[in-house]
Amino acid sequence: MTTEAKAKELSGKIDRVFVMAKKLSDENRKLSILRTLASRLPESAVKKLSDESFRKRFEKRPSGFSRVVKLPPRKSDSAKMAVIEMVD
Repeated sequence: MTTEAKAKELSGKIDRVFVMAKKLSDENRKLSILRTLASRLPESAVKKLSDESFRKRFEKRPSGFSRVVKLPPRKSDSAKMAVIEMVD
């Protein structure tokens, strides 16, 4: 849960990382993509993204791996709030 502006910004970055992870099936590019992912993400996230079950789960989806769901405003400062969800 975060502000709506941060959620929208993060959603685009998540989609780019997922597209990179989907390209891991090509062995020629695998090492360079893994290095790029490792520089941006924690090791546990890289392991999950490089898993075969991840690629099978999202192989038919070209983009749109996450969605932003709007929530009621925060009470303290009335900031617009949202949650980022993974799309199945």
